[in-house]
Amino acid sequence: MNLNCMEWTPTISELSGPRYQRIVDAMEADIAAGRLVRGQQLPTQRALAKALGIDLTTVTRAYTEARRRGIMEARVGQGSFVSETSARRAVDLPHPVAIDLSMNVPPHPLEAQLEERIIAGLEAIRAQSGLTAFLNYQPPGGSAHEREVAARWMRTRVPHTQTDRLVIFPGTQTILFNLLAHLARPGDVVLTEAITFPGIKAAASQLGIKLVGVTMDDGGILPDALAKACRTHRPKAIYLIPTLHNPTTATLAPERRSAIAKIIRDADTVLIEDDAYGLLDRSASPIATLIPERTYLATTLSKCIAPALRVAYLLTPDSAAQQEMRGLLQATVQMPAPLMVALVTHWVESGVADRIITAIRNEAVGRQRLAQRALKGFRFQAKPAAHHLWLHLPERPLDIAAHLLRNGLAIVVGDAFTVDGASPHAVRVSLGAARNRSELSEALRILVGALQRPAETRQIV
Repeated sequence: MNLNCMEWTPTISELSGPRYQRIVDAMEADIAAGRLVRGQQLPTQRALAKALGIDLTTVTRAYTEARRRGIMEARVGQGSFVSETSARRAVDLPHPVAIDLSMNVPPHPLEAQLEERIIAGLEAIRAQSGLTAFLNYQPPGGSAHEREVAARWMRTRVPHTQTDRLVIFPGTQTILFNLLAHLARPGDVVLTEAITFPGIKAAASQLGIKLVGVTMDDGGILPDALAKACRTHRPKAIYLIPTLHNPTTATLAPERRSAIAKIIRDADTVLIEDDAYGLLDRSASPIATLIPERTYLATTLSKCIAPALRVAYLLTPDSAAQQEMRGLLQATVQMPAPLMVALVTHWVESGVADRIITAIRNEAVGRQRLAQRALKGFRFQAKPAAHHLWLHLPERPLDIAAHLLRNGLAIVVGDAFTVDGASPHAVRVSLGAARNRSELSEALRILVGALQRPAETRQIV
């Protein structure tokens, strides 16, 4: 299909509602049916008004509504185009933030067909067993069938995965909280990377557990530093994000993974492996494959499909640990949402989950390329399939972040990720959070403009 083609005339006579609404509904239907594709140029408002024989103001109102829904984007000097991403509407962003690159969420390219697949998946579930079957209490940690489907899927990366070692949780954050509560007591030490996921910091703080950060370089946590920290602190557990680390994107090399596995075994401790981004980079084998008897592996769909599914898988060291974690899950949140687990299970079993992840991974690669071009000349860490990058700054990140926020752009400064010691002069820029590539380009333009301005001109006067 010629993406520059503007010959689109919607059929609105069979639809109900005001004319402008029918135009938008027809646009959504044609996108879903593949008659309109991402990036395709749409007719000018005047041309469409003439083709439909209606007044220009009706088409203007329709295009405004389409942009509000996030299915169409306007490019200055070029025209109107089908949005490259099905995502949040602009009105969903918190005021006064116009572009929010603070949340590390996956983009939703049209190829992922999320809305259509949600509808189709729920319909398949309804036809098979009825939706009301999932409106009651279910076994904590998932049914045997749901866990078996998940185990088969995970075996492609973690061959030792077994059903009796798997627990289905409502998101990784619940896993982390329950694991810390299970493995440590107030005052105990858990080691992490020196810069780490804020969620583990929040959970440890609530439980009175002391996190100790271990030195990193661009390749991730340093084995020698980890070994020394184990000797010094005798930790109850070690929490790591070995693949596409949040926020630095560092991915541990195979030899470093082997060294860390040996350190954990020699220290007689356990690993909490946060595999949130592992499905985006399947070339990286989890450390759990090296020390399965000492690893709690958390794999979530939040970063590779959508956070609101609240479905994550915990692989435990043995069946006894699995029973303990199911008991903790039941005591804290009872169970994951059964209908969401049923939908994800259907997607995994049918192969839809892998197709969605592939589309999202491809979109992440495209956004990283865009960022590479925009930030040329600046120092940052990034990986092709990551949803974020780690941008190093020559000055206080808070000053840059405050200036950007005044200009409607939100990012996250290094303080949020620091475990102990001095905060890095860096910020996390979440590329997946932009509603489409056009919005991301504008955000990067604002970011580069701020970085190029003299520091004194960014002060509030």
